Amino acid sequence: MPQDNIPSSDDMKNTENQPIAMDMADDDNSSPVEDQIPETVDETDCMNIEDEWLEESDFVEKPAVNFSGFTRKEIVERLRGLLERLEIDTIREEIDEMKYQFYRKLKAEEELKRAVYIENGGVEDSYLYEEDEQELVLKTLMLRYRDIRNVISEKQEVEKQKNLEEKLRIIDELKELTNSSESIGETFQQFRDLQNRWRAIGLVPQTKVKNLWDTYHHYVEVFYDYIKINKELRDLDFKRNLEMKIELCEKAEALLLETSVVTAFRTLQTYHDQWREIGPVPKEMRVEIWERFKAISTQVNKKHQDHFEQLKETHKKNKDAKEALCARVEEILQQPIPSPSEWRKNTQEIVEMQKLWNTIGHTGKKDNRKLYKRFHTLCDKFFNQKREFTGLEREKQENNLQLKQDICVQAEALKDSTEWRATTDEIIQLQNKWKEIGNVPSKHHEAIWKRFRSACDYFFEQKAKYYSSIESEYDINLRTKRELIMQIRNFKHSDNPEESFEQLKEFQRQWSAIGHVPHRYMKKVQDDYRRAISKQFDALRMDDSERDRLQFRNRIETMASSPQSRVKLAFERNKMMYRFQELQNDLVVWENNIGFFSKSKKTEALVANVQNMIEQGKVEMKELEQKIKLIDSLENK
Repeated sequence: MPQDNIPSSDDMKNTENQPIAMDMADDDNSSPVEDQIPETVDETDCMNIEDEWLEESDFVEKPAVNFSGFTRKEIVERLRGLLERLEIDTIREEIDEMKYQFYRKLKAEEELKRAVYIENGGVEDSYLYEEDEQELVLKTLMLRYRDIRNVISEKQEVEKQKNLEEKLRIIDELKELTNSSESIGETFQQFRDLQNRWRAIGLVPQTKVKNLWDTYHHYVEVFYDYIKINKELRDLDFKRNLEMKIELCEKAEALLLETSVVTAFRTLQTYHDQWREIGPVPKEMRVEIWERFKAISTQVNKKHQDHFEQLKETHKKNKDAKEALCARVEEILQQPIPSPSEWRKNTQEIVEMQKLWNTIGHTGKKDNRKLYKRFHTLCDKFFNQKREFTGLEREKQENNLQLKQDICVQAEALKDSTEWRATTDEIIQLQNKWKEIGNVPSKHHEAIWKRFRSACDYFFEQKAKYYSSIESEYDINLRTKRELIMQIRNFKHSDNPEESFEQLKEFQRQWSAIGHVPHRYMKKVQDDYRRAISKQFDALRMDDSERDRLQFRNRIETMASSPQSRVKLAFERNKMMYRFQELQNDLVVWENNIGFFSKSKKTEALVANVQNMIEQGKVEMKELEQKIKLIDSLENK
């Protein structure tokens, strides 16, 4: 198979360590004869995004849960619950954050115990660290987490090997199809079944992907040569495949408007998988449609690369800013501080730098924790020196003030949230933490309390307004649904059954468009609606063939409005085309057989029976033609 039009992996990769969406070009090596077989898709550069993902863990978004407000026991219980649910593939970053917050809190608690020990007359050098029970539990759970990840990884590799063996068996069955003694129709159905089985099988080892796909497509081409599928059906397949690939191109182009480049990149991998599964297109469109898809893939990949290049640059700027703050704290510590006014001045500067630190973004996993430890160690050293200068109690009050200011900042950040349940829990946790914190200097007591209370009150007022509006909307929906039920009950059928049928469908669409109702009325109003609409459908007056036609039309239109409508409609159409061709073959056989019968009285009954079969077959073929036209009209909308 020629590879001139297929880009290499080096051409398509934009970074050394980051995977991108790889191109999969249509093979342009086609036969010059009239009945040439469909082209295949070359999988040379197809990469499995699940096997190669971002190696820079700095680029993975932080977990959505904020564990800074959790107690250590809550963190341990959260980890235990995640492991019990075996949500291993999605919790790595969350577990790292939990572990980090756990030891941060453990250190803070230990420092407080040491300070209390010294305040009560103990000697600092004689203070002994007591082994923490929660820390032991955490370590045990982390060992369990590692073991589970190893087991899952081994299981995935075993599953991939099984998938490889299954696909090799399918290839062997494809080889045997060309030796089949069955009819073309039966052999072609076996071929379609093998294709469906192939698509349903999951991932295989990455090293086997290219050779496996090359072998598979080779025997697909051999099969098409063998059966010499008729040109009309092939051209229809080519047309449908072109439409599906154009739709994929349009979807890929829409990814340029996606705000998340990571989401766009991952979605593009799915589109490349779908492209590979779609069959060939007309020869004159092969290069054009592939170049269009490849061009948009390049743009999405470029945005993906640029995003992470910008992220690296942002991390560098954040690192420089945090190092500058650390250097300033070190400078303050090196200067003598002789008076209380100087202590207050430097304390305010340190507090402002802590606030500024919290506004600076991530610096990358490699540097973030190291800088955090450096900065907070310096700040701790400063406040320890201040404590020696001003006295422990006063320092406690100042520290309490800082803690309450931090809580105010968190509450103010949450007050505009519309995640009502989760935010309510977080604010209640903040209120509990507020109660646990001791007194602050008297001159700040009233102001800090008003600030915190104002943020909390604002959130709960907005929450109350929201739920009040929701209840009002549900009541309106309930009245609307009851009115629609009365319309259905009072509906009078016209002389035209099809017209009545369409009106009943309109009632169904109106019902689906109405939103939720209060939960206590949900079951009753749903039951009333079902009884009313079922009664009206039962009252339709039409013969069986007309009812069957309307029911088929209703089913196809419903299918056309459902997710993956094109795939479902194509499957329905292929099933009818297969039946149509089967009847064509049968009619040829039946009509030929009549000519062999002698015109004696002994064969008259047999001839009449065959003639009846021919007439019924023609009627069924006509019905199939009408249904196929209906499907085609919906596919082209």
